[in-house]
Amino acid sequence: MAAGPDLLCLDEFGHANLDKKGAKLLFQIFTEREERKATAVATNSPFAEWDRTFGDRRLCAAIADRITFRCSLIQTGTESYRFQSTEADRQATARS
Repeated sequence: MAAGPDLLCLDEFGHANLDKKGAKLLFQIFTEREERKATAVATNSPFAEWDRTFGDRRLCAAIADRITFRCSLIQTGTESYRFQSTEADRQATARS
């Protein structure tokens, strides 16, 4: 089975709660792409909170296992880039 695009990007991952069917479909997508195609996931939610998104701890653990297998994990910190940019703009305006 074709695993889709060369790079699949998922942004704001973990913000929408999935029903059981949706979580299983997502697991299937990650399984089909594993070691075949690249997947990028952006999230503000720590792994410990993902079980809320998937509604099933075992399925959540399996999804996290698929995502993190041979991955490059990049943590950018807890501060929002958008908030930092807005604050920088405000400070620049205040100095003008």
